[in-house]
Amino acid sequence: MGRERYIRGVAARATTRPSALRSPAQIPLRPLGATTDVEDLRTARIPLSDGAPCVPGGFTPKAFVGEVVPFSVVSFREGHDIIGVQLRLTSPAGEESLHRLTPRNDGTDRWAADVALDEQGSWTFRFEAFSDDFATWAHAAELKVAAGVDVAVMAALGVELLTRASVEKDRPAAERKRLSAAAATMRDGDADATMAAATDVELARIFHDRPLTTLRSASTPRPLLVERRIAGVGAWYEFFPRSEGAKRLKDGSVKSGTFRTAAKRLPGVAAMGFDVIYLVPIHPIGATNRKGRNNTLTTEPGDPGSPYAIGAAEGGHDAIHPDLGTLADFRAFVRAAGKEGLDVALDLALQASPDHPWVAEHPEWFTTLPDGTIAYAENPPKKYQDIYPLNFDNDPDGIYREMLRVVQYWVAQGVKIFRVDNPHTKPLQFWEWLIATVNAADPDVVFLAEAFTRPAVMRALAAVGFQQSYTYFTWRNTKAELEEFLTTISQETSDYMRPNLFVNTHDILTEYLQFGGRAAYRIRACIAATAAPVYGVYAGYELFENVARPGSEENIDNEKYEYKFRDWEGAEAAGDSLAPLLRRLNAIRHEHPALGQLRNLSLHWSDDDAILVYSKHLDAAFTGTGEDDTLLIVANVDPHSVRETTVHLDSTVWGVPLGESFEVEDLLTGSVWTWTDHNYVRLDSFSEPVHILKVRKRS
Repeated sequence: MGRERYIRGVAARATTRPSALRSPAQIPLRPLGATTDVEDLRTARIPLSDGAPCVPGGFTPKAFVGEVVPFSVVSFREGHDIIGVQLRLTSPAGEESLHRLTPRNDGTDRWAADVALDEQGSWTFRFEAFSDDFATWAHAAELKVAAGVDVAVMAALGVELLTRASVEKDRPAAERKRLSAAAATMRDGDADATMAAATDVELARIFHDRPLTTLRSASTPRPLLVERRIAGVGAWYEFFPRSEGAKRLKDGSVKSGTFRTAAKRLPGVAAMGFDVIYLVPIHPIGATNRKGRNNTLTTEPGDPGSPYAIGAAEGGHDAIHPDLGTLADFRAFVRAAGKEGLDVALDLALQASPDHPWVAEHPEWFTTLPDGTIAYAENPPKKYQDIYPLNFDNDPDGIYREMLRVVQYWVAQGVKIFRVDNPHTKPLQFWEWLIATVNAADPDVVFLAEAFTRPAVMRALAAVGFQQSYTYFTWRNTKAELEEFLTTISQETSDYMRPNLFVNTHDILTEYLQFGGRAAYRIRACIAATAAPVYGVYAGYELFENVARPGSEENIDNEKYEYKFRDWEGAEAAGDSLAPLLRRLNAIRHEHPALGQLRNLSLHWSDDDAILVYSKHLDAAFTGTGEDDTLLIVANVDPHSVRETTVHLDSTVWGVPLGESFEVEDLLTGSVWTWTDHNYVRLDSFSEPVHILKVRKRS
């Protein structure tokens, strides 16, 4: 019985579906008599769809000043008539510009154009499609006249088109005269004159610049945010101010470095070509549950504690650790950095030590456990007994206002860049609100998301406003891993997620660096500095600090829990420093505008599973030099071997036909070779693991 009732129920439901058992003749059709009915349809006369740039969730795509943005859209029409597609851009100043898109000719009906955006602020863009009447006629006329078909008809149609265009008042007088003259040659239906007009390059240029159009369609205008250049291009250098200038006293204790002693390191950082100096938290550090060396629970006298355990009797997030100096000292540090051409980035860690004033004044901002204690932070298996995470749900209005106040306080002190610690542990809507609010008042402020978490979360943080993002780069080491990673950051997420390729951090010392020796440090620096416009290093990288705490991916004697004493000048004088390579890499970055772009990376091939090959190309129209800028990077990603192989290049990426030769200059060694699209390479990881080649086209 149960099965019979089920069958009867299915049959009954089927008869109630409007179109399930009805013939087409029984289904009423909506009449399309009125114009308003047509305009109500979702489909335009010439459809426009799948426009880019775009961001999942409808958020605003981003670019930075000087970035070359690829705009594209899918558009087509019925039949064989030719269409044109253009991009209408409106700058923040309200100025409009039109840019013709070209078809990709790959069967996708996608049209594209690259445009460099040079003004900071909110732009709008929309795509427009139209029937290109002259191009349609010229194509048909060329085919038919050559075949002797409908010659008089094609001539008459050409005369009508050219005459119509010649009376358009927005065309220059010389252009109108040229169009009238061309029309006159075809009035008697002459085949040669008609063919000449259909294939006339000058006429084609005139109609390309000012097309003769019918059947126009337009997409909905979309926003595009262009941010300042440092939001998308820059080399970062991270250090602990307390270690710079720290001194070990005779009794074995340590006198902390200060902002004044740390400022003495700024010329050395600037000389290496870095653009941003990033400081870990500079606030008072709590005493309760203070961590000792190597993250132990045992604290010895003089242990400074983790700077991420923010807050003590001296104050919280708007205070400066007294060992570092005063607010005036900090401002002097910011000014000194500016004189060296360095932007200061400050760590924004929204958490508190048990001694933070927030704990006493706002206990509701934390999570209280059943036994009455406040929950400390955990990232299993790691435990942070010296840190209380914030609970954004108990008093969101209060927490939101306080976090905004903290950020605005440091902006007032001259800080325009914030490296945000663990943003994925706070509500996404909080970041959307905070970044939008801060940037509405000061669009120059930049936020970097330090979120090593799931891809969807990382991408969501970028979509809601973070200008830069940490990535999985530190854990992508093999050729296959790097190829997938580079494709993702340069193509799939580039409309909204700007990767900052830190090679290491104070918390991350990967196995690749632990066991790859000095070659690993050179390889990673070369790839990071050339694959993306933003990258960073943590102090000590240039000294090859690669000894880990057993069983972890952290440096032993981690600087997060103690002072570090380093002899920068002595190491370089002894030839025991990576600083010369970093200096050269940053000089190459400043000299070659192709490396200041994210979306222009192209992968190439090699016969070896450890030889990574990619290029960065920028057309002459965007370089500012009148010449193309093309760099070709060939890297042996195995730090333990010598590799010999053949690399295979798609040289058409930089305008050289396959099979033709061109010159390449190694910007690291000065060597010059003549290459084609297939070349032998030998890369010794112990001496020369990477080629950074400037491509020179042969005249």
